[in-house]
Amino acid sequence: MLIAGSSIEEIDKLKQQLSKQLEIKDLGAAKQILGMRIIRDKDKGILKLSQTKSVKKVLSTFSMDNVKPISTPLGNHFKLSKDQSPKTELECGYIDTIPYASAIGSLMYAMVCTRPDIAHAVGVVR
Repeated sequence: MLIAGSSIEEIDKLKQQLSKQLEIKDLGAAKQILGMRIIRDKDKGILKLSQTKSVKKVLSTFSMDNVKPISTPLGNHFKLSKDQSPKTELECGYIDTIPYASAIGSLMYAMVCTRPDIAHAVGVVR
């Protein structure tokens, strides 16, 4: 369980209440959860989640770690159609070697957790 809050007193109070009902172990300030890095700036009151490491791993898994980054993942004008589907046996055979569902699932996890900006692109290709 991860507990986050703006008041350390309230967090400590919650931990005391939980410890009355459950056996708990305080592991201190979290640095990572579910593949997301936790970045804190206490002076500015900022808490951020980053999936940079896991997104780089996804890119590497699908042999895309050397692609050129782009600020807009996909323009609204971009459309996929049935005409773009593979037609020859060779094209179909190649497509069958791509773990498409795994790639889309990885992108959806990033989209839901920390990258809502890629939602349109993921929606188009899913």
